[in-house]
Amino acid sequence: MTADATTCCPRCAHTTIEQLFASPVPGAWHVLQCARCLYCWRTSEPDRRTRRDAYPESFRLTLDAIDSAPEVPAVPPLRPTG
Repeated sequence: MTADATTCCPRCAHTTIEQLFASPVPGAWHVLQCARCLYCWRTSEPDRRTRRDAYPESFRLTLDAIDSAPEVPAVPPLRPTG
């Protein structure tokens, strides 16, 4: 059985997926996010972005890769306007 866009993260294969948003047109699409690697996708995107078996291998992550990733720096505050 192949995991679909709602049961498995395409990037890291984690199975805890959260729905962030839903289309204003009921059932058209949902925006989902992986609880482990934070990858987000819309269910209406192509299989190469939504299905683990079609996601490019060069962009897939493992738990070891996530754990050993360098810390991402914080985004600095916006400059004042005016």
